[in-house]
Amino acid sequence: MRPIWNGMLSFGLVNIPVALYAATDDSDLHFNLLHKEDNGRIRNQRVCAVDGKPVEYSDLVKGYEYEKGKFVTITDEDLEKVKVEATDRIVIEDFVSVDEIDPKFFEKPYFLLPGKKSDAPYALLRDALKSTGKIGIARVVIRTRERLAAVRVDGSTLMLDTMHFADELREPDHVPAETLKAGDREMEMAKMLINAMSTKFEPAKYHDTYKDAVMELIESKVDGRQIVQQEDHAEPTEVIDLMKFLKASIEKTAKSVDSSGSAGKDHSEAKTQSPKRRTK
Repeated sequence: MRPIWNGMLSFGLVNIPVALYAATDDSDLHFNLLHKEDNGRIRNQRVCAVDGKPVEYSDLVKGYEYEKGKFVTITDEDLEKVKVEATDRIVIEDFVSVDEIDPKFFEKPYFLLPGKKSDAPYALLRDALKSTGKIGIARVVIRTRERLAAVRVDGSTLMLDTMHFADELREPDHVPAETLKAGDREMEMAKMLINAMSTKFEPAKYHDTYKDAVMELIESKVDGRQIVQQEDHAEPTEVIDLMKFLKASIEKTAKSVDSSGSAGKDHSEAKTQSPKRRTK
């Protein structure tokens, strides 16, 4: 695994050599557009909306739409004048309690590992964060873009989570009225259901079943096997009596506990591995 960034992690006058590594994989399925008649790959063509003619890449310029249908062109030279300096530092500006941060601010995690001869100061920051229950709020430039980031502890490792800036987050169009309250009986039943379904978080048992199904479909087509459509056994229901459905859910969960020995096991059980990918 190669680092995507090398530099210094700074807080106060302390500088720690570190390296940043991706902590996630791109597991999305990617499809190509093909010509229906001969399976030829389709290439995108840039066409001018004014004259309808194809445009070469060398004739393209960047434009910002400041009003509907009105653009101002921006050159690479213009952007160089306001380019954020690609420093080799992750600068921690503040330390805050993690429970003060709304989870929707967090974006993508990275491993933040010690560089050469930096084990001692790295461990110092890690243990100090763990002892105080704090995380560091920092700025870092990744691939020419300045990012807000959180430096936190995960076991014996420091993690860096890129974060959204406040102006990137949207408010919902419809907010339920605060005066809308649930009845006492419904609340007690809901809490009973939540408690009955409560268990320890085991990430491996939650699986992308849609991706598995698509990969199985792809394997079937490659091998020339017949594709059998899955039946949908779910029946739409109209929720009229909330208590009725809460009671039914609790009874179902109780039966699950009796038969499996762990709460909610049968409704959250998932495959432990994806269908085997074909390799060339």
